[in-house]
Amino acid sequence: MSSTASTSALSIAVIGSGRVGSAFAYQLRRAGHQVTVVARPGSRRLTQLQRDGGIVLAGGGRASLTVADHLDEQAPFDLVIVTVLAHQAVDVLPALQASRARCIHFMFVTPEAALLRSAVGANRATFGMAAVLATLDSTGKLELSIPKTKGMHGDQRWVDLFEAAGMPSALEEDMGRWLRSQVPLTIAMEGVAVAGMQHQRGATWAEARTGAKTLRAGYAILRGLGETPYPGVKNQISRAPRPLLTIILRAASGGRYRQTLGGSAEECRGLIDLLAAEGRRQPELRAAADALLALRPAEAGGSRTARSTRA
Repeated sequence: MSSTASTSALSIAVIGSGRVGSAFAYQLRRAGHQVTVVARPGSRRLTQLQRDGGIVLAGGGRASLTVADHLDEQAPFDLVIVTVLAHQAVDVLPALQASRARCIHFMFVTPEAALLRSAVGANRATFGMAAVLATLDSTGKLELSIPKTKGMHGDQRWVDLFEAAGMPSALEEDMGRWLRSQVPLTIAMEGVAVAGMQHQRGATWAEARTGAKTLRAGYAILRGLGETPYPGVKNQISRAPRPLLTIILRAASGGRYRQTLGGSAEECRGLIDLLAAEGRRQPELRAAADALLALRPAEAGGSRTARSTRA
C-alpha cells in the first residue's frame, strides 16, 4: 500500500475501547474510515458504546461506528489497531493470529515487541505510540485533546493515516526497540503519578525518589540483558543522577499529565511484572527486578505482590 493510498478510506478495527482506543476510533471515523471498535464482552464500556451507537464527546461531538464484543477473524480488515495494555496482549493473540487482517498495529508500551511480531508474523506486525490526552467520564463520554507533540509509528503508511486523521505523527523505524526502552520510564512516571494522586500537589519527595530508583533499576535490567536504551535521549535519562530524576518525576506528578498518568495503575503493575520477570531469569539481575516492586501500585486488595507472569 502506498503512502497516498493509506489516507483513502480503510476498513479498521480498534481492539480496546478505553480512553486511548476510543480516541483513535473517534478520530479515524471522523476522517472517513470504516471503523469497528471491539470492547470486552459483558463490560460496562461495551454497554455504553452500544447505547450510543459509537463514541460521544463530552463536548457534544459524535462518531457513529460499528461496535463488537470480539474481533471478526474472517473480516479482511486493512488494519487492526491494538490498544490493550501490554500484559493483556496474550489474551488477544489467538484472534489476531487467526485474523485475515492485512496489518496489525500494536499501540502500547511493551517490552515484548519481538514476541508480538513473531506471534502474528513479521510481515503484518507494526508498532506505534500516539500522543493523545483523553479520559472517559462516568457516562462513557470522551474528553479528548490532541497535543502538538507528535506520536510515532514504525511504518510510514500509519504516519500518513494518523496525520490525516488530525493526530500529529512521525516515523520511527525502530519502533519496537523504542517501546521496549520506554518501559522503565513509563513505570517510573506512572508509578509516581499514581502515588501522587493521593495528594493535592502531586507526589512526595520520598515517592519521587522511589520512582527514580525504580527507573534506574529498569534500565539496569535492559543493560544486563545486553541492550542499550534507545534512542540516545533515553540512554542519557537512564544515567542521570538520581536526585535530578527525583526532581523531574516529582514535578511531572503534579503537572498537566497527572490525571492521565495517575489513572494508569493497571498498566504500571503489568509493565513492572513483565520486566521484573525478565530480570529474575538472570541471577545477577534479581536485585534490580525486586527493586521494581517498590513502586508497584497496590491492587484492590491492597497487595503489591507481583502476579505470576508468562515464562
